[in-house]
Amino acid sequence: MTQRERTVMAFDDQGREYMIDIFTSARELSEMQHAGATGGASAFRTHDGHDATYLGNGEFMIMVPGEEGGVTVRTDDSEFV
Repeated sequence: MTQRERTVMAFDDQGREYMIDIFTSARELSEMQHAGATGGASAFRTHDGHDATYLGNGEFMIMVPGEEGGVTVRTDDSEFV
């Protein structure tokens, strides 16, 4: 099961704003493996549905059609800086 955890704002070098949604997947474990849900890996996607990759130090790479190699954006969100 995948659910949206939160959204961060990021900006490219030209000042364009990108809203990046952070999704986490929770897996239900069987009773033999300490029953309950456990967190999985996070996935990143813009509000427009473009895939995003976290590069570290507050930077994301967004794969935008027509942009070879993607667009690098930066956030000031304290979780990613």
